Amino acid sequence: MSFAKWIGASVGWSFGGPIGAIIGLALGSLLDKSAGVAKTYSTSKTQTQSGDFEVSLLILASLVIKADGKQDQRELDFVRRQFVQMYGKERANHAFRLFKEINKQTNISLRQVCLQIQKMMDHASRLQLLHFLFGIAKSDGHVAASEVSIIEQMARYLGINPRDFESIKAMFYDSTDNAYKILELQKGATPQDIKKAYRRMAKKYHPDKVQHLGEEHQKGAEEKFRKVQEAYEQLQKELGF
Repeated sequence: MSFAKWIGASVGWSFGGPIGAIIGLALGSLLDKSAGVAKTYSTSKTQTQSGDFEVSLLILASLVIKADGKQDQRELDFVRRQFVQMYGKERANHAFRLFKEINKQTNISLRQVCLQIQKMMDHASRLQLLHFLFGIAKSDGHVAASEVSIIEQMARYLGINPRDFESIKAMFYDSTDNAYKILELQKGATPQDIKKAYRRMAKKYHPDKVQHLGEEHQKGAEEKFRKVQEAYEQLQKELGF
């Protein structure tokens, strides 16, 4: 499949608004640009497709990678590796070509991009975006304060509440109270509170919540789900219930 056919077939609502403009500029820099693609831009609301998630992720990943003032090769390698795992080599190659062109742009509006995603993408998919972005930040072995700051700013614009943000953030840190944070609890919660929180979080992070994005994105959702299970089991062991 050619690059133009891939991008044209795999996205829906993200071919409009500020994201569409970013994609258009990136496509204009590629050798196999297609006028037919540009004509498919639309602002109509449709269900988020795998390609919409993919393009949104590429743009936000570019902003996170540049947040600390440098582009670490390990972060770029992480993005490429994750795309190969999710989409296979051919589609990942297409995605990374687009990513490199997006990464050259210096005037991307974080607020406008996130507000478009917030308006058009369901909550479970936005949580999955956040999880992936923390994975990028952690891929060089350390999450810089500047990276946390920009991801937190993205979360606000994406309509993700602070409790959800702290829950996903805790999945990438090691501390004595991380299990509580993942379950959105305060340290000292009772076994009854922990059981109730576990059921709520397991439902929120269940992989079926993003099945409309395709099997390729359920692996990331399974990782979040597993972190919730591990947090619960850790507290069970510590508190003996």
